[in-house]
Amino acid sequence: MKKIPMTVAGEKRLREELNTLKTVERPRIIQAIADAREHGDLKENAEYHAAREQQGFAEGRIKEIESKLSLAQVIDVTAIPHSGKVIFGTTVDLINLGTDEEVSYQIVGDDEADLKLKKISVNSPIARALIGKEEGDEVVVQTPGGEVEFEIAQVHHR
Repeated sequence: MKKIPMTVAGEKRLREELNTLKTVERPRIIQAIADAREHGDLKENAEYHAAREQQGFAEGRIKEIESKLSLAQVIDVTAIPHSGKVIFGTTVDLINLGTDEEVSYQIVGDDEADLKLKKISVNSPIARALIGKEEGDEVVVQTPGGEVEFEIAQVHHR
């Protein structure tokens, strides 16, 4: 089975979501189903059908999270000696050589990626171009708008 790379924060967030689903959402949904059953005929009971749909979604998400956690390869980048090389979990300061614009991205697992938080998936084109490169290297990234050339200014282990 293929391991799923994940940061320490990403694993923690998934475990918290799993705990909430099991201890808060699941009991709430079970109670909603029980309450809806008390209203009589289940064929035309919208509350019952809505609660059953919520139950299906919650149970599916629980299974999905448990599967991901069982396959997780948690990587604590702070425990890895700083070498200036771009690896999973590092935060990379980049300079766009065409515009001199500076940007920073943390390379994370697919589930953790959030562009608004400057977290990009390890499978994204820019991350794939950066992995294995070092501070000072120039990297050409193929984007939908064409090729963009970046210089790796600094690599952080945060």
